[in-house]
Amino acid sequence: MEDLFKKFLYTGVGLVSLTAEKLQEAVDELVGQGKVSKEEGRKIVGDFVDQIESKRDEAEAKMKEWVESFTKNMNVPKLATKEDLADLVKRIEALEAHAGMSTREEVTATVKKVKKVAGEAQAEVEEAAEKVETTARKTTKKPATK
Repeated sequence: MEDLFKKFLYTGVGLVSLTAEKLQEAVDELVGQGKVSKEEGRKIVGDFVDQIESKRDEAEAKMKEWVESFTKNMNVPKLATKEDLADLVKRIEALEAHAGMSTREEVTATVKKVKKVAGEAQAEVEEAAEKVETTARKTTKKPATK
């Protein structure tokens, strides 16, 4: 939902930018024809930009209000903010500390140690298997005595 909101907002920004460019071109043309002075042209474009900037905040607030209303009416749960997620991480870490649970770094370090020990054990098992095979070959090659 937030991505949709951002796309809509960026589309609006792009449209305003394009409009400002077209306005500047039209003003430049009028200045070139001598119908308005450079000062008047700057003022026209400046006023337009100022007006757009003042309306931007209003438009963002209305869009946010609309999205909140939409999600509420559609029974969509509240979207988590970055602050909400950071608070949850802190709460989880506090609960883990209280419960005596390991941190992520400790778990990662333990997993690495276990993998190392498992790798060493695997190497020892393979070495023992080779010895058993070698012994088995030696034993089966001896001729049977009668």
